[in-house]
Amino acid sequence: MHARHSLPTVVLHWTIAALIIGLLVLGYYMVGIPRNTPERAFYFNLHKSLGVLVAVLILARIVWRFYDTEPPLPGSMPKWEVHAAQWGHHALYLCMVLVPLTGYISSSFNKYGVKFFGIALPSWGWEDKPLRDLFAGMHYILAWAFAALILIHVLAALKHVLLNRDRIFQRMLPRL
Repeated sequence: MHARHSLPTVVLHWTIAALIIGLLVLGYYMVGIPRNTPERAFYFNLHKSLGVLVAVLILARIVWRFYDTEPPLPGSMPKWEVHAAQWGHHALYLCMVLVPLTGYISSSFNKYGVKFFGIALPSWGWEDKPLRDLFAGMHYILAWAFAALILIHVLAALKHVLLNRDRIFQRMLPRL
């Protein structure tokens, strides 16, 4: 049996994963709500609040990763698969940083700013529609790229469960 990830790593992974998937679904839904309605304002503020929460958890995950050792991959894994896993994880971490960052910056360039469950957070900009649109566009594109990477990540995990049966996926499950 292969070594497992630590409990803090497992808890952070699944908590962040659930929040990110929820944010992607919420983001897709909320952009279709008519402008200047209370419903749109509610969902945008919820999206921003959850985005800030997940950003803090991602920061905790990155810091924790420096203190926690990764269990080794099985020697039977082909080198191309090891490299693909490494690049995939790097790309996921890059998106985990850039998606909330571009969202926060985009919101900093509008009059509403970012509120964390009703508490106004510092704005990093001023009201500027072209800059807001630039960062909102980046946020949008990165979110779709992130969704694609998550899909690939899930498919790779399923490959390990259904085809390889190498217990890689089980390393990220809590011990029962």
